[in-house]
Amino acid sequence: MFSFFKKKKLVAHIKLNGVIGNAGKFKQGIDFAGQEEIIEKAFSLKKAIVVAITINSPGGSPVQSHLIYKFIRAQAKKNKKKVMVFAEDVAASGGYLIACAGDEIYANSSSIIGSIGVIYSSFGFTELIKKIGVERRVHTAGKNKSSLDPFQEEKSEDIERLKNIQLDLHKDFIKVVEESRGVKLKTDGIELFSGEFWAGSKAKELGLIDGLGNANEILKEKFGEDVVIKKFEKPKGWFSKKFSSSINQVDQLANILEERSIWQRYGF
Repeated sequence: MFSFFKKKKLVAHIKLNGVIGNAGKFKQGIDFAGQEEIIEKAFSLKKAIVVAITINSPGGSPVQSHLIYKFIRAQAKKNKKKVMVFAEDVAASGGYLIACAGDEIYANSSSIIGSIGVIYSSFGFTELIKKIGVERRVHTAGKNKSSLDPFQEEKSEDIERLKNIQLDLHKDFIKVVEESRGVKLKTDGIELFSGEFWAGSKAKELGLIDGLGNANEILKEKFGEDVVIKKFEKPKGWFSKKFSSSINQVDQLANILEERSIWQRYGF
């Protein structure tokens, strides 16, 4: 009888899309500096009953991933807001780390989820410079300053040092996942922290996510068909639009190749 006067429920919605860090087309990836204000505004919306975050990212910088994850959790605690995360095509590596900021995580049955690991990749050009007759000259102060130089032969001590750093980063990643998902994780004989990734339906079985569905359908299912979803997105300014059209073509190509290599790990 009095349903006409019933207040509609309000949800703040943030969308994070792209490679994490200073990567992607024209260096316009997801980073903390670029998202801090948007995240803070979304959480400060007093009437919002929950903050929803849609993420579509194959990962990238572990530092930027941690910064964003920690800031979301800090804002959730400060404003006493529940966080619901929705993965689109991919929430892998750093993308999944950010997703762990959610009290609940949802994905499409075909979304790519996981890749809880650390990767470093480069090229070796030693044979190429020999072939074309180029002499490499490197002068350093500090014996390890030229570690992993792609124009020099790999050294076992450099690889060992890199592996130790990767292990430390991996431990940090595992800690975030275990603290976020806790008893929800179900290994079933599968090593969850090997860097492997799964489709959304399997990720649900493993406890990496809580359910299947996109933001609109899940939010309407939980809060009613008349739920109001207020979007918070960073607008693309005039300068960045102009800059992206005039950037050096070599840089454009390098950025695009870098972005594609990260996405293609997951078939995209």
